[in-house]
Amino acid sequence: MTHTHLRRKSTAAAYTQPEIDFSDHANTTLAFNSARRDDTSSRAKQLNTPHRSTADSQTEPHATVRPSPTTSRSRREAERGWSSSSARESAQSSSTTSGQQRLQRLAAQRAGQPQQSAHYRARHQSGWARPAWQQKYLSGLIGTDIFAAVLGAAVAFAARFGTVTSHSRIYILTLLLLPVLWLTLLVLARAFESRYLYVGTDEYQRVVHAAMGLVALVALVSYAFELPISRAFVLIAIPVTAVTSIVARFGWRQWLHRVRRSGRCMKRVIIVGHETSVAELTGQLQREHYHGLQVVGACVPAGQARGAMLEFDAPVLGGFDDIAEAVSQGKADTVIVLSCPEFDGVELRRLAWRLERGEVELIVASALVDVAGDRTTVRPVDGLPMLHLEHATLTGARHWIKEIVDRLGAAVLLAVFSPLLLASVIAIRATSPGPALFKQERIGRGGAPFTIWKFRTMYTDAERRLDELRHLNESDGVLFKMRDDPRITRVGGFLRRFSIDELPQLINVLRGDMSLVGPRPPLATEVAAYAPDTRRRLAVKPGMTGLWQVSGRSDLSWEEAVRLDLRYVERWSLSLDLVIMLRTITAVVRTQGAY
Repeated sequence: MTHTHLRRKSTAAAYTQPEIDFSDHANTTLAFNSARRDDTSSRAKQLNTPHRSTADSQTEPHATVRPSPTTSRSRREAERGWSSSSARESAQSSSTTSGQQRLQRLAAQRAGQPQQSAHYRARHQSGWARPAWQQKYLSGLIGTDIFAAVLGAAVAFAARFGTVTSHSRIYILTLLLLPVLWLTLLVLARAFESRYLYVGTDEYQRVVHAAMGLVALVALVSYAFELPISRAFVLIAIPVTAVTSIVARFGWRQWLHRVRRSGRCMKRVIIVGHETSVAELTGQLQREHYHGLQVVGACVPAGQARGAMLEFDAPVLGGFDDIAEAVSQGKADTVIVLSCPEFDGVELRRLAWRLERGEVELIVASALVDVAGDRTTVRPVDGLPMLHLEHATLTGARHWIKEIVDRLGAAVLLAVFSPLLLASVIAIRATSPGPALFKQERIGRGGAPFTIWKFRTMYTDAERRLDELRHLNESDGVLFKMRDDPRITRVGGFLRRFSIDELPQLINVLRGDMSLVGPRPPLATEVAAYAPDTRRRLAVKPGMTGLWQVSGRSDLSWEEAVRLDLRYVERWSLSLDLVIMLRTITAVVRTQGAY
């Protein structure tokens, strides 16, 4: 019986290497020798395996020494000590067949060890470091947070004291002390961890938590040491600091999203799963560049493109047994595993072992659709992690807070935009016959109809001419959309481009028919054509803006617009509303999809 013996080179001098015996027989023998140099003899006793120098990397003709029976704990320790070197690039005999290479991969997977190539070895030997763009982004956050603290202290000093006196001189020290305290609280709130940066609202929530913690810290120190700290100074400095940090972080995020639209500052991703789900996720990631995930390949059960994968832009790099090789070939730093029966807990653990030495990030995509992170909790049950899903909060205290914010915000915005509203009325009446305002019946929360108000942007006979243009509809759903609609007036086109025509809807918000942020208000004919799942949009009030407006507006397909509205309903929170309102400003300025 022919045996092929492989000795793997170590990526760290502190480890020695195992020998693997691959035979033509189905039973494959593994011998471990992964002890550290300072404890080689004791580990060799446990495994009954003689120590060998890492410099010895040649094949040997004798049979592999089998390990003596050990406890599962000793075996796990030996497995953890296994080096991350690549079997594919080891000194192999030219006569090694493809069947023996297959046995090599299977044997290493059974032992829970990584099959790693030069890509892994280079990352492990050089030590993993943040990419340059991440370092720049993090440095920018730290710099702007320091600036925010200095600005907060300066504004509070100017507002509270105005000039330097013997009493206020001590507060000048806050220009140095507040940045240190602010950065410390942000670190404790984990506001610099990459898992909370780049997308989502968690980053802003952690800044708010840091501000609340700083207020509590100042109050506690003041009370404990009986320090006469000015309450007005504290109540000005900390809110100004927090708001400035949030605005600055939002600006950094917008810069990153703009850069990612050009294909830079991206993570290279391998997607693992079945063909249909892989193709769907790939399409979504290609549409939403701000996630920063660039798909460079996929691993599917068949190992080759078929079905939905025929339209897949990135190559299929292999099957489920070839993930490590696919990561190396695609130079990926992230692996996303979609929900599929082949990857149970044991297989995911083995995959994590194979990827951890190369510092490749592993992401497991849940089968849950558009569920906010704060609604999910992982709780262990007899050692098994269970994902608990809370129901969406559509009523209660947060709902009433949203109502108050909507009414107050609408009143303030009406006052601020009153000159623009008056100018729009004059322009509409002067350029086309008919009223300045247009009213229409829409469907609100729970299916209740209401009258929506907008500036008139079309000629008065627009409804009568609709049947003549219906064959030119550019929308794939129940809506009628036409990029160059001849029914739109010249002033109306300008109003639509910058969403000025929707400002009268502030009256609907003030009356309680609508919200500042929510799903798009549908027509009665649209609701009549809704699928059962789509009616979930009616669980909340429609909004003046929403995910649909900041994600492309009229350029979105009907299916994508519905998906975004349902995502908002399932993920609604006050912080999400704030982010959408901030993104609305940039969406209006860009004018993309406004027609």
